[in-house]
Amino acid sequence: MGTSKRYAAHFDALGEDRHLAALAAKGGLQTLSKRELALDCEPLTVDPNPRPVLVWVRFFAEPVRIRAWACRWTPKAVGVKFHAGGTEYTTWVWADAVDPDPDPRKIPDEAKYGRGLDVSPAD
Repeated sequence: MGTSKRYAAHFDALGEDRHLAALAAKGGLQTLSKRELALDCEPLTVDPNPRPVLVWVRFFAEPVRIRAWACRWTPKAVGVKFHAGGTEYTTWVWADAVDPDPDPRKIPDEAKYGRGLDVSPAD
């Protein structure tokens, strides 16, 4: 019996979401510190229309490349949000860890515009 090519992307996305949700359930999503962000001296751009991106995030020591939304940025860092297992997560990463998403998936507006990105960096 063969595989369904028609729904392959859908099932791949479900598998990715399950893996990401399992990592997120363990906790340990890393973010940049206040000192690294330097929001008191770096210009901050807040985008009312978040951009789809591919970004490297870390859960404990495990790096994972995910689809996310770039909501804010400085010259050196990007604040992103993403969903896993029905929960919204936010974090700050270095700008070099972010690339435009060449194939953004259609997702509901509430996923894109859910609650605002918490700009509170780690201490």
